[in-house]
Amino acid sequence: MERKQRDPYIFSPVKKKALLLLCAGFALGMTRSAKKQRLLLQSVPREWKKINRQYLSAIIREFKEDRLVDYSEQKDGSIHIVISEKGKKKALGYQVDEMQISQPRLWDGKWRLVMYDVPEKLRHSRDALRKKLRDLQFYELQRSVWIYPFPCEDEITFVVEFFDLRRYVRFGELTSLTLEEELFKKFNVSKPLIRNERKS
Repeated sequence: MERKQRDPYIFSPVKKKALLLLCAGFALGMTRSAKKQRLLLQSVPREWKKINRQYLSAIIREFKEDRLVDYSEQKDGSIHIVISEKGKKKALGYQVDEMQISQPRLWDGKWRLVMYDVPEKLRHSRDALRKKLRDLQFYELQRSVWIYPFPCEDEITFVVEFFDLRRYVRFGELTSLTLEEELFKKFNVSKPLIRNERKS
């Protein structure tokens, strides 16, 4: 059996940073002239300067080979480097990998549910979604039904959109649930004295 190769861009923090900077709009310019390149690097945003110049050049060449960036040559001979659509997708993947859900000091008493019914032909995306929910500390209440106590709709929407599973996933909130004691222990939360329930 062949050993599956790692994606080098996932396991290199510097490459992650470079791609995320491009995705965030931190443009980078280069030139074939070593003298002009030194001047150009002196004027780039501070975040780029934190990356070794020689290593940065090597990273950009790799990005170009893998079609993560595009080159646009200017009239003065300099090259403007912009992130490609493939690069943007890769950068979003990094954001998904590093995503965390903030936890308020006090629980509002609402349970957040994520439910999905993803067809078998999309099992790789389904497995990735399941893994991400587990990484985010969701608890699988029953098959394909996950629960979490803190606000997370924006984060879940982002993850679902990234895996292109919007039509198969539902998100909801519950103000009451039977057999909550197990969940109180699981998430280390206490039932609020007063629940802020909205009447429909």
